[in-house]
Amino acid sequence: MSLNTRTRSSSRSSNSLTVETAVEDLLRRREARSSLLQFTEYTTPNWKAAKVHRLIAEQFDRVLHGEIDRLMLLVCPQHGKSTIASRRAPAMVLGINPLTDVISASATSPLAEEFGRDVRNCIAGSEYRALFPDTQLAEDSQARGRWNTKQGGGYYAVGIGGALMGRGGNLGIIDDPFATWEDAQSGTTRAKVWEWYTGTFYNRMRPGSPIVVIQHRMHEDDLAGRLLGRQTTGGDQWEVVELPAHLDDPPWPERYDRAALERIRDNSDPRKWSALYMQNPTPEEGTYFQRAWFKWYDPANVPDGHRYTTADYAVSEGTGDFSEVGTHVYAPGGDLYLAVDAWRGQTAPDAWIDRTIDQFARHKPLCFFGETGVIKRSTEAFLTRRMHERRTFCRLEWITRTRDKPAMARPLQAMASMGKVYLPDNEYGHFLLAQMLGFPGSSKDDAVDMVGLMALAVDQAHPGVSGQPIEQKSKPDRYDRLFDDNQEPSWRM
Repeated sequence: MSLNTRTRSSSRSSNSLTVETAVEDLLRRREARSSLLQFTEYTTPNWKAAKVHRLIAEQFDRVLHGEIDRLMLLVCPQHGKSTIASRRAPAMVLGINPLTDVISASATSPLAEEFGRDVRNCIAGSEYRALFPDTQLAEDSQARGRWNTKQGGGYYAVGIGGALMGRGGNLGIIDDPFATWEDAQSGTTRAKVWEWYTGTFYNRMRPGSPIVVIQHRMHEDDLAGRLLGRQTTGGDQWEVVELPAHLDDPPWPERYDRAALERIRDNSDPRKWSALYMQNPTPEEGTYFQRAWFKWYDPANVPDGHRYTTADYAVSEGTGDFSEVGTHVYAPGGDLYLAVDAWRGQTAPDAWIDRTIDQFARHKPLCFFGETGVIKRSTEAFLTRRMHERRTFCRLEWITRTRDKPAMARPLQAMASMGKVYLPDNEYGHFLLAQMLGFPGSSKDDAVDMVGLMALAVDQAHPGVSGQPIEQKSKPDRYDRLFDDNQEPSWRM
């Protein structure tokens, strides 16, 4: 009797576990039908999502749900962007609507076809059939790069420059438009990519169809650069997911932690690191600022001098601008050490006001310089009130702003050309150099505006800039001056 009781109890426990497992699987399938991240995990055994993948998938979900129709993913090499965007997103799209026509383009046809093979194999898998049983491959069309569903949709892989005659798309994906760094440095190759995008690919996308561009930056005038540049002249407006390899906040720390990224940086050409990993391509040589003008200093060994803080605040919402705050040292001899402390971000005003006062507390600057006009009107009262709340104070001065940004940066240009400007040998310093080399043609110049205020204050001999502690020779006494051949006698002796 006791044995039978235990047997029935064990049976009920087993049935309970079976029900729980079934419920859990049902919930997982439900989530996988509506979330690209969950779909990727469900259909890719042993795949683990990191921060970078969650951010990519969240934005791609907005494409799938019709919230945006232009998405640009700018992500470091080998960070798993293609797994989500090129290998799993098309499969999920076809599961939701098997009538969809997907056009997938890459720098080479073999790479595009490889993505197509993975999408096809995903659709043929048992995990996929558990989610989307109605989407099936047509038996007479299963080539790895060009195949159809039984319902009439399909997938078409093409290399950049390839023909798309007779093809139309409901979803267009371009994953890595350049095969090599050298290709991206070629003006001829860049022009061919642009001509193909505008003359072939774009014209094959049906009205309202989304386009996704996936790449790491390779040149300021690469495909992403041109598309972003056209936004200001009536071109498509892009939702940009930019995931640079910040050492303090790596996008995929489980695989590329700080030590791994530092090793890559230390063994990379600075231009390649800035473009491929920081998503901030720079010209080999600038037009307004020259690379050779700048010197580097060790951030752990900053020279003595008077300290000042400057800021360029992004007070207009929706512009994509960054707020930049930096503290600088004006050293004996007139050398300017920029960004001994720096912060940048796209945040609400309360955040960048507090980051400014944080620098006041750390460095006790003699003066803070900002721009007059809308920036002063928007921030002065807020900044003053917050200083009183935190009991941390600094003199505030406001420099007149002009619409001519190159004119405002002219004093910085002059000081740099004389070898008077030093940059920190750290992530922010190299970012700052990259932005200056692209100035004034680059779409991003917030950091240049911020450091330019410091040189402008020095150039104008602003009252907020104290006289520098330049070393003086000891004053000769009366006896020395009497017998100095270079001194003319004076009755004051």
